[in-house]
Amino acid sequence: MSSARVALILVSLACADPTATSSRPAALPATGSAQQDNSYSINGADRTVNVTVVRVRGETGEPIHAFLRRMFESADSLDARTMVVDLRSLTGSDARLVTPLVGGILRRDRFLRDGGLYVLTGSQSFSRAQNAASLLQQYAHPILLQ
Repeated sequence: MSSARVALILVSLACADPTATSSRPAALPATGSAQQDNSYSINGADRTVNVTVVRVRGETGEPIHAFLRRMFESADSLDARTMVVDLRSLTGSDARLVTPLVGGILRRDRFLRDGGLYVLTGSQSFSRAQNAASLLQQYAHPILLQ
């Protein structure tokens, strides 16, 4: 994807870093365990990054854009080839908060190839999660799972 196209997409999303918002209690993930904060892990064997976004501001006070920047830096350093984004527990708020997620993915061609990106949504996925999934579907063509 050309850098001009990515720039236009980010500008259209109002790409400034998000401002702080009050967080809501995390919803229970479909697995039944009480996921309380954003997390990611990288499987070095198959170079897959698994990221779970639960809230805009984590328990540690880390804003979503800082968490995602750290996650992408780790994924880049290990040359992750596949990304699984779990948005099932993310509920309502400002759609501009998806900018660091969508922008980060669009700047990495390896996640834009077939089978490079999976997005999980569920019955608790509202507002920004659905906006993120819709934007990713339009520009990155992920495999969407519900």
